[in-house]
Amino acid sequence: MSGLIACHECDLMQRVGTLPEGSTATCVRCGAILHKRKPNSIERTLAFALSGLILFGVTNAFPFLSLKIGAQVQETKLITGILELHKSGMSEIAFLVFFTTILVPFLQLTGILYVVLSVRFGRLYPKFRRVFRYINLLQPWGMMEVFMLGILVSIVKLAKMAKIIPGISIFAFFALIVVIAAAISSLDMHLVWEKCDQYRKKHR
Repeated sequence: MSGLIACHECDLMQRVGTLPEGSTATCVRCGAILHKRKPNSIERTLAFALSGLILFGVTNAFPFLSLKIGAQVQETKLITGILELHKSGMSEIAFLVFFTTILVPFLQLTGILYVVLSVRFGRLYPKFRRVFRYINLLQPWGMMEVFMLGILVSIVKLAKMAKIIPGISIFAFFALIVVIAAAISSLDMHLVWEKCDQYRKKHR
């Protein structure tokens, strides 16, 4: 099993065979890394994706922050800020926040899980290739880190007016950022396409 890969540095087209786990293919012209086989890619990605879905549920189900002013305590969830933006007439911004911090992470995790399970069990589920491409297309739209940075800035400003009580959701949200990044990083794209080609040739 082999495929053509264009070097990202010098654009030389080269044929790279199936690599053992942990090995690296380099360009014959400039020495740049063409492909590195990640060890236990499918198993690690599956574990990260499942962990991410659990964290996603915790993030959206439990309080994000609580504001205590005197004897009054007001709890907020992740969706609360989005709803407030919508009520304030900023529906476009509310949709953008919802899309980048809730919808995209959920689609990324479910898409990765769909692809990894397909490869793990040696089957091509319906729309496999399309889902795999969508994972890459959605990646630039995941802006959970920017949202977390905004939350931290807000906490610093609100700390002078009220007591801030972090909820379990904010810690799950932070962990979710790390887990999604780990899932994307551990997924070996070349291995997925190789398994896809192997299945296609086997069932011709």
